Amino acid sequence: MVLSAGYGRRMRPLSTTTPKPLIEVAGKALIDHCLDGLAAAGIEKAVVNVHYMADLVEAHLGRRRAPKTVVSDERAKLLDTGGGCLKALPLLGEGPFLLRNCDSFWLEGVRPNLDWLISGWNDEEMDGLLLLASTVASAGYWGTGDFMLGKDGRLTRRAERTVAPFAYAGAAILSPRLFRDPPGEVFSLNALFDRALEEGRLFGVQLDGLWINVENPDAVKAAEMAILESAA
Repeated sequence: MVLSAGYGRRMRPLSTTTPKPLIEVAGKALIDHCLDGLAAAGIEKAVVNVHYMADLVEAHLGRRRAPKTVVSDERAKLLDTGGGCLKALPLLGEGPFLLRNCDSFWLEGVRPNLDWLISGWNDEEMDGLLLLASTVASAGYWGTGDFMLGKDGRLTRRAERTVAPFAYAGAAILSPRLFRDPPGEVFSLNALFDRALEEGRLFGVQLDGLWINVENPDAVKAAEMAILESAA
């Protein structure tokens, strides 16, 4: 599941005329950075939700060969991250699925991160397994982190007015169990993450490499600089 339906307000003025998934970083659209990574990991099918400038995103997807893309249409109503996944569940199948945000990617380290994430999944213990990036080893991220990572892999939220060492890197494996009793039609995944945290069923693994978070024009510049430096 690739989340790509938002307005990209923080990306203005770039997103005024271009949907955020099609904004380019180092000559490649954000959604292509994402989908190319999925293809490299052997993912054969990706469900992509669309809303803002949906026709442009669909046309772009139609020019790709791998992975095969299926559109989850939210033109009528934007459903937020959780609602978007809930709507797409019939397209995703009955088992756990890989989730990706289209506005972040990474430069791989020693081990391929999606392979590492997939190999870490334990269906008996987990409702969600998140890929976490070090807040100090990232480009385009200036926040205070999201999670603490326990020795057993379980997550806890950053306390208010504190700093956490890890940020959610925009990749996860989620079980359809996570979507039982949803809080409504339009809701954030964070509501489900919080419930899984309370039940001890939200886990994390640490990203190996450099996480690139692209949420505003300044982050585009930071991302391109990071890519250039990695190639030097």
